[in-house]
Amino acid sequence: MRKHNQRDRFSNTTVRARALRRLALLAGAGAIGMLGSGAALAQERAADAAAEDAGTDVIVVTALKREQTLQQVPVAVSVTSQAMIERAQIRDLRDLQSLVPSLRVNQLQSSANTNFYIRGFGNGANNAGIEPSVGLFVDGVYRSRSASMIADFPDVERIEVLHGPQSTLFGKNASAGVISIVTQKPRFELGGNFEASYGNHDAMVVKGQVTGPISDTIAASLAGGVNKRDGIVRDLNTGQRTNERDRWFTRGQLLFDNHDDLSVRLIGDYGKIDENCCAAVNLRAALPTAAIFALGGAVNTPDQAFDNIAHYNFESSNKIKNWGFSGQIDYDLGDVQLTSITAYRRTDAVTDQDSDFSSADLLGRNWQDLRIKTFTQELRANFDVGEKLHGLIGGYFFREKIDQANEVSWGTQARGYADLVVQSLTAASGGPVRNIGHGDANDLELILGSLEGNPVKYVGDFFESGTGMTEAYRLKNTAWSVFSQLDFEVAPGLKVTGGINYTHDSKRFATAVSSNDTFAGIDLVADGRTAIFQQGLATQVGSILGLGRPATGAEIGAFAGANPVAFGQVSAGVGAFADANKANPAVNGLLALQPLQYFPPFQNVPNPVEPGKVSDGHFSYTARVAYDLTDKVNLYASYATGYKAASVNLSRNSLPTPADLAELRAQGLAVTNLMPGSRFANAETATAYEAGIKADWGLVRLNLAVFKQVIKNFQSNIFTGSGFFLANAGKQSSFGIEFEGTARPIDPLTLSMAVTYLDPKYDSFKLSAFGDLSGSTPAGISPLSVTWGADFVQPVGGDKLIAHVDFHYEAPFRLVEGLPGLLVRDTAGNPTPSSIADALAAAQEFKQDINDLNASLTYQLSNGLALTVWGRNLLNDRTILQIFDSPAQPGSISGYPNQPRTYGVAARYTF
Repeated sequence: MRKHNQRDRFSNTTVRARALRRLALLAGAGAIGMLGSGAALAQERAADAAAEDAGTDVIVVTALKREQTLQQVPVAVSVTSQAMIERAQIRDLRDLQSLVPSLRVNQLQSSANTNFYIRGFGNGANNAGIEPSVGLFVDGVYRSRSASMIADFPDVERIEVLHGPQSTLFGKNASAGVISIVTQKPRFELGGNFEASYGNHDAMVVKGQVTGPISDTIAASLAGGVNKRDGIVRDLNTGQRTNERDRWFTRGQLLFDNHDDLSVRLIGDYGKIDENCCAAVNLRAALPTAAIFALGGAVNTPDQAFDNIAHYNFESSNKIKNWGFSGQIDYDLGDVQLTSITAYRRTDAVTDQDSDFSSADLLGRNWQDLRIKTFTQELRANFDVGEKLHGLIGGYFFREKIDQANEVSWGTQARGYADLVVQSLTAASGGPVRNIGHGDANDLELILGSLEGNPVKYVGDFFESGTGMTEAYRLKNTAWSVFSQLDFEVAPGLKVTGGINYTHDSKRFATAVSSNDTFAGIDLVADGRTAIFQQGLATQVGSILGLGRPATGAEIGAFAGANPVAFGQVSAGVGAFADANKANPAVNGLLALQPLQYFPPFQNVPNPVEPGKVSDGHFSYTARVAYDLTDKVNLYASYATGYKAASVNLSRNSLPTPADLAELRAQGLAVTNLMPGSRFANAETATAYEAGIKADWGLVRLNLAVFKQVIKNFQSNIFTGSGFFLANAGKQSSFGIEFEGTARPIDPLTLSMAVTYLDPKYDSFKLSAFGDLSGSTPAGISPLSVTWGADFVQPVGGDKLIAHVDFHYEAPFRLVEGLPGLLVRDTAGNPTPSSIADALAAAQEFKQDINDLNASLTYQLSNGLALTVWGRNLLNDRTILQIFDSPAQPGSISGYPNQPRTYGVAARYTF
């Protein structure tokens, strides 16, 4: 087993990474100089595998919503064929990134939480109100949320990954790119395949497909599978395992084709997930960590981050149902081809998680019930005018309803935990309010009650088991778009393209959130002001009276009665000092307890100030020139814009803007402890300038793209440990080079290499969670990603021996800009400069790099049977996928580790 020192794993960018980056730049610049004006990427590492299966070198794609060969498509598109999916043992969309360097896929908090990034751009979270930046389509049907984006691949024909803005043809949420999964249509001849595999951790996958004719004009297919695996992570407290697999799915299709001008394709699918997932590990301990151990609980230590162990007091659960049906009608009128796609989808996801990630019962539960209903309708027409003009015109309608309910509460040990943490949080505080907890929550209740005039007001109420927050959110989203694109051949081999899309998107949302956490509802600023005043007044009067100690209440009263003028002056001075320092943590020690106000009162929306709706519309454009330099070399240059609709923050961190908060306070409507934030992030727009070349000389393929991509109002989304901070960055940009080449030096061997170089930055981001980040490098983006691959196909009599290997490398990069749980805010809601520095510095320590080696060896018999030995992450390279503030543990940091080495055997029969 390969082990790493924690600090080594998160070190600064290595010399190797810098050398590779320079090499990529020199290679890219040299290729541009040799090949002319700029280049584009259309990754074709699956070309040889597809050609072998299909008996042709032609790969047909539908990236531009009509069938074209990959060589003809003047856009950056990566294609992964069914043969490559089989050889590389691609189990789901997460595995696809090992073949497509420009694609990044993360699954974090739950089985339903899958996020996609293309060229470093993307977004999404375990928050159903946040729109994705990468659109996922399955057979032309849009999957709107991450809970709907997990799929296994028994009957996939190909997967197309379109790079850069695709909003002209794909609408509102394709500002970073598109993933298009195309499944096999039913065929009018009997056929199919069955596969069974077994691997370590008792991983068992059984899947298959059968297709055939029902009549001369009707064909059908049925696909399905089961995917099971024991949990990779051992829970040392419950004795169970987490990070398991337990899912099944089925997909049925019916095709009517009159073999002339009309075809109708009906698809229905159903999938179910019931898994214990996903484990987080402790990466940095803090004072609350000691309190967990003092209670008899446990968490892993940072040096155990990759030991595949966890300490929870109950199992996390993910119960997800995902189903839908669609109908596609294609009607050929000769020069006009009509297409209609109608779809309805439903996702029901019920999850629960031990969100304090320890065996102590601090947070009793973190339960969520999410229901998504989506209806889409697309109607388009492809047409030809003569031989030189091709056009497309269409319209799209989208309607979605989201209902989300959450419950999170304090556990049975929260009170004892608070007893230990209160002292540690206040002991280091300066000023007159110091060590106010004296070691337990009982004293804290008496002190705060006394400050508010009733010592017994809060007795027994703080951190009571079962108290917390109940949340309910509703979101209704309606969108429509019209689009058109024209391709005109102005001269032999020279084609000009223009496209336009107008999309209108509107959302209405409402919240019903309540908190019964008594301590979270206390105004620590106001109570601190009272404490500062009382202690300051006692100290001043005691000094005037020469007591050598603070005066008692009786002594203060006597002094006030005998010296009203002097008392008034002392009182005014002390009051001014208290007003000036009530929000100063160096003076008001109560502010150190704010991190324990985990479930503060919530300002529901709509309300008299906030209407709970957002609406906008946007035009997107495409302009492109493509030129066939020869029948083997194609050049193009393009300009494209993209649009991502406004996102709504459906979490307890949904907060009014500073202007709305001021108005709520002015009208006396603001709840206690309300801070400014955002309810939603405005729409973001993308612009991409790209130049490309695609060359295919048979034995050698060479593809290159150079681009500059800019997103304005980028929707930044950061997990705070309790919710999500959603905000617009002013401008984010990235210069990039994508290179891909394949070569066949000898007939059985195909070599491939793909390189993605990115140089991203925040051109403007003044209002981030950490202040002004303008000019800095965005987190979560590797500057260099490289994939090397080799396929060896050796005939053995009538059989074949097929060997495949691929290695994916990503240079080190920061996971997050900073950790918002370390921020301390003043009464205006602004983080203090010192806490910003702490939050940024804490994140610098943690970096990710990837060294992923995968391989398979297959013996394929002439009778259709194939036997395979396979392995993924063969180097057992361990890294952290994401970090975040540990919930309810101020100062602690948690993270999600990647999957260790997996391997197994498989048998596949194709007929």
